[in-house]
Amino acid sequence: MIRLRYGNTNTFFIPAPGGGLLIDTDYAGTLPGLRRALRYNSLSLRDIRYVLATHYHPDHSGLTGLLTEQGVKLLLPDIQKEYVHFSDSIFSKDGLDFIPVNEEKAAVITCAESRAFLGRLGIYGEIISTPSHSPDSISVILDDGDCFVGDLEPMEHIEGYDHNEALENDWKHIMSFGPKRIFYSHYKEKTI
Repeated sequence: MIRLRYGNTNTFFIPAPGGGLLIDTDYAGTLPGLRRALRYNSLSLRDIRYVLATHYHPDHSGLTGLLTEQGVKLLLPDIQKEYVHFSDSIFSKDGLDFIPVNEEKAAVITCAESRAFLGRLGIYGEIISTPSHSPDSISVILDDGDCFVGDLEPMEHIEGYDHNEALENDWKHIMSFGPKRIFYSHYKEKTI
């Protein structure tokens, strides 16, 4: 796993033999920063086969449409399909270099299909729904123990919420996989 540092959102690249998986992108207009971060890690856009957003808030999906126009394929869990245009109006108002996602060109899968799909790429793990942050939020859990949770509130924060069963259920689901490292979009990683 390679953490790409170029904006306000942690993005992660999971290498794979035929091209890897980019998890999250950051805000629209940050493509030059992404290119620099890739070069710093001896990578280029050609090394990214698929892009996956943990959810479609502006700071996680801003480059998704632009990357797909440049040959990167979109991996779209079906639970996210109705949310891919959530941030379009925000980006349009900002006048940033933004291209809306064309979900018709995406590889749409269910979370149940994710293990087989990722396995065909040479990535071993699965995608699960973790909707306590937003209905379209997903987490990626790899068999090596790395877990990418986007904006999911850290499990240490559960007690700070009254009756937040959704957050508690998300963490129970994640912990059932026995993760070793949790990677957040805006917090430091946590070793379990």
